[in-house]
Amino acid sequence: MREPLFRNRAQAGQALAGHLRAYAGRRDVIVLALPRGGVPVGFEVARALGAPLDVFVVRKLGVPGYSELAMGAIATGGARVLSRDLIARLGISRDALDAVIARESAELARREASYRGDRPPHALSGRTVVVVDDGLATGSTMRAAVEAVRKLGAARIVVAVPVAAPESLGRLAEEADECVCVEAPAGFAAVGEFYADFEATSDDEVRALLAAAAESPAGSRV
Repeated sequence: MREPLFRNRAQAGQALAGHLRAYAGRRDVIVLALPRGGVPVGFEVARALGAPLDVFVVRKLGVPGYSELAMGAIATGGARVLSRDLIARLGISRDALDAVIARESAELARREASYRGDRPPHALSGRTVVVVDDGLATGSTMRAAVEAVRKLGAARIVVAVPVAAPESLGRLAEEADECVCVEAPAGFAAVGEFYADFEATSDDEVRALLAAAAESPAGSRV
């Protein structure tokens, strides 16, 4: 059995922040965390860098009947990434795909309103955007985020994760301007195997961390 690399997401975020020191104290930097698990990681990164933190909602498009298997993802800003080879191989119909997209689009909108409340999203145009999650497995969720952030005018996109599947990290390196990862071990199976505590992050925890970040001096920079 593999020894966990991290105690929990907060400790993983602290470790990740140590690899992002070049971005500390820069006024052009903003940290975007992918909910829910990426928010505790992103909170630690933003605090260490002295950067504002915001949430960036991405929803996985699960294969009907096998929701854990991603056939793509959607993100804030209308970005959509589809694994067309997988969709064709499994014979997923257009109607079935559209039904999953509609359901996840509604959940994306709900989470946007729930997490941010009346706080407007931070401006991304011309900014260096550090996009954080608690790990990369297939990478489809992060790919959707990178595409959406690019559409919103980011000057530079840095993908930052504590742990990743090497092949997924390689694909992201072709789409982001930089990828920062603490560990990309061979034989990667699932993100959770690298955490001693990988309990699901709750909506309440996401809201609390975002509120705490917004109250910091860096959180006022928009």
